[in-house]
Amino acid sequence: MVSRTVTALALSAAVLFSGVPARAQTQGPVYVIPVTGVIEMGLAPFVERGLREAGEAGAAAVILDIDTPGGRVDSAERIADAVAESPVPVYAYVNTHAYSAGALISLATRRIYMRRGSVLGAVTPVDGSGTKMSEKIVSAMRAQMRALAEARDLDPAVAEAMVDEELAIEGVVEAGKLLTLTTAEAVALGYAHEVEDLPALLRDIEISGAAVSTLEVNWAERVVRFLSNPIVAPFLLSLGFLGLIIEIKTPSFGMAGAAGLTSLALFFGSHMIVGLAGLEDLIFFAIGVVLIGVEVMVIPGFGLFGILGGLAVAGALYMSMIGSLPTTADFTRAGLVLTTTILLIIVTGWALLRSITGNSRLARSGVFLYNRTDSRDGYASSDRRSDLVGREGTAVTDLRPSGTGLFGDERVDVVSDAEWIPAGSRIRVVSAEGYRHVVRGVASGNGAGETDDEA
Repeated sequence: MVSRTVTALALSAAVLFSGVPARAQTQGPVYVIPVTGVIEMGLAPFVERGLREAGEAGAAAVILDIDTPGGRVDSAERIADAVAESPVPVYAYVNTHAYSAGALISLATRRIYMRRGSVLGAVTPVDGSGTKMSEKIVSAMRAQMRALAEARDLDPAVAEAMVDEELAIEGVVEAGKLLTLTTAEAVALGYAHEVEDLPALLRDIEISGAAVSTLEVNWAERVVRFLSNPIVAPFLLSLGFLGLIIEIKTPSFGMAGAAGLTSLALFFGSHMIVGLAGLEDLIFFAIGVVLIGVEVMVIPGFGLFGILGGLAVAGALYMSMIGSLPTTADFTRAGLVLTTTILLIIVTGWALLRSITGNSRLARSGVFLYNRTDSRDGYASSDRRSDLVGREGTAVTDLRPSGTGLFGDERVDVVSDAEWIPAGSRIRVVSAEGYRHVVRGVASGNGAGETDDEA
């Protein structure tokens, strides 16, 4: 009994002198997830990982530290969905800009906190040139902002006015002006709470004694963002296609095929992780490859299967780079990547063929044969038959212009000098150029020259 009392007093003293409320000792940590810079597709997996780790660690709260000019709407929607599904309370800390997609993410949290001098709003979806997008997309964004506001018992008209400048709210914003709220205005409308800094935010939600852990981008996320970069994507695609082309021309599967498949896997894998590509794009690409394979392996030549396969592959690559809510800039960027890829394949393939044929190591290994049998050195593709010149015979087949002639008992491949000669006609050899024996027709009754009948 005495032992338990001493232990309790010791713990109470430790808590008292530490200056931390006893209640905070049992609280989980607080996760701070930075949402800074332009919101791109790589940010969504990062935030999703942070929310997942916070849930696994039994965190007391998650703070989204927001300072963004906006960005991709599809990425913001993905983050908002993850926030809604998080078992841990999520709060927004606007520090100091939450424009466009940043405002959408902020409104999806349990409560918005803003530093003095911060701004929130301007959610109109625009394309890469800053032009307002179609009414269909604007209407969808307006409805989503309204739904988020209603879920938090806020005035939905304010959220809609952030999207559509045609909406007016008396005493807040007039028609023709898009709504963007300052900290004071957001507080007055009940949309936010003003705080001095992050510790003040933690005090307001009564977890000031909790340990704070700021999430950082890990190496895997850096690699995924690097591989999905529009500058890197053309090189991955080029390497992938060149590797497969080389593999088709070789008798067995080797390094070229492995490098090609790895490059394509990195391209599609990274784009699927960040949310640009979906399983349907991968299936479409696989169908295109199969059609091209049928064209190359089963039906030689370039026909319907090859054209359809090429279009399927190009379409799959294009769709895998534009996302679910693409803007004009996304379409332009995807087209630029695809064009660059095609140019790289053409230029690299041409340079590769030129360098391979001149490689001395490949020559020594016997892959390429560089010994020449020139006619000046006495080499010939066939024996010269000068003895046939002037001889007459019979055309065994029609000469159109090539065919076969019979000279005595010997069948010889011949070619007509000009006209078509029907089978059974008399012919005379006028020249012999290696394997090429040129003949002319002999008029009936012409007995000039040596004939095979006389021979």
